[in-house]
Amino acid sequence: MQIKDVVRHIEELAPLRYQESYDNAGLIVGAMTDEVDSALICLDVTEDVVDEAIEKNHKLIIAHHPIIFSGLKKINGKNEVERCVIKAIKNDIAIYAAHTNIDSVQGGVNTKICDIIGLKNCKSLSPASGELCKLVAFIPTSHFEKVQQAVFAAGAGSIGNYDSCGFSQEGNGTFRAGSEANPYVGKSGELHVERELRFETIFPKAVQSKVISALVSSHPYEEVAYDIYPLDNKISTVGIGMYGELETEIEELEFLKQLKSKFGCSVIRHTKLTGRKIKKVAVCGGAGSFLIKQAMASGADIFITGDMKYHDFFEADNRILLADIGHYESEQFTQDVFRDLLTEKMPNFAVQLTANCTNAVNYMI
Repeated sequence: MQIKDVVRHIEELAPLRYQESYDNAGLIVGAMTDEVDSALICLDVTEDVVDEAIEKNHKLIIAHHPIIFSGLKKINGKNEVERCVIKAIKNDIAIYAAHTNIDSVQGGVNTKICDIIGLKNCKSLSPASGELCKLVAFIPTSHFEKVQQAVFAAGAGSIGNYDSCGFSQEGNGTFRAGSEANPYVGKSGELHVERELRFETIFPKAVQSKVISALVSSHPYEEVAYDIYPLDNKISTVGIGMYGELETEIEELEFLKQLKSKFGCSVIRHTKLTGRKIKKVAVCGGAGSFLIKQAMASGADIFITGDMKYHDFFEADNRILLADIGHYESEQFTQDVFRDLLTEKMPNFAVQLTANCTNAVNYMI
C-alpha cells in the first residue's frame, strides 16, 4: 500500500490542523505515494532507529517527535538529525511524525496516560475553541431519519459524552424547479411547497467534508439547502492535557509509588506533599508546565507531566501536588497508540515497536 493509506488512519484520529503553530508534524521524509508494507514505530528518530529500520526492511518510520523541528539550512551529516535524514533518504525510508496533534485528541497521548493511571470521566485540560461548526439543513419529512443518521455516522452530533445530538423544527420549504432540473418532488416551472424539517447539529471542522458528503448523498433533493456556521464554543474532546478521576481516593505517597511503577520511572521529582488524598488527576505528556494553572483550576489534586523547571514547582503553593515523571517516561506509551490504531485499522499491515530506548536522559541512582 502507499504511505497515504497509512497516514489517513493516523490523521483521522489526529488531524494535522490540531498541531500547535510551532510544530512540524506530518510526513517529513518521503512521498505519500511511496509503497510500504510495514512500519517501525518509535518516540524519537535516532541513528539506531534508522539502522533498525534498514536491518528489518521497514520503509516507513512513524515517530511521535518530528526528526526535523526547526529548519535545516544544510544537510551534510554534521549532527544526528542530518545523519538520520541522509541515511533514511539513501535507503528509501520515509519518516512520519504525529506530535502535538496526537497530544490534543481523545484516544491520543494523554488518553493513554489516563488509561494507565486508571482515570475515569476524562476531559481536556485546555479545551480548544474555534474547532466546531454548526450545520443547518432542510430535509423533507419523508427522509429526515435517513439523513439525520447519515450525518451522525459521519461524525456530527457529539457533545462531550453524548452523541446523536441535534435539533429539528417543522416548517414549509418552497422552490421552483428550472426547465433543466430533475426535481424529486414538484414540477418544472411550478412553485412547490414541501413540509420539511430544519435540522441543526454541530461537528468538528476536521470532519466537515465527510459530514457534507453524507448529507448530500443521503438527501433526496437534487440541490441540497444547508448552512454552515463557525462556532467559538470550546470542544471538550480537543485540547492539550487531560484530567479525570480515580475510582477510589488514595494517599499521596502511595499514589506516587504506583505512578513510579506504572511508568518505570527511575525517579519522580515532586513538590512537598499536601497532606490531602488524591482523587482528581491532571496529566500532560511531555513538557506541560504551562498548564499548571489550568490543572489547579480543574480542581485536580495532582498534576503529572515532565520537564518542569525549578521555579515551576513554586507555582503549586501547596494547592496542588506537582509530579515530574520525565518527558520520555510520560510519552513512552504513545508508541502503543500508533501500534494499536494501525493494527485495528490495517490488520494486514505489519507494525513493530522499536527495540531501542530513545530516552536521552539517564539517572544515577
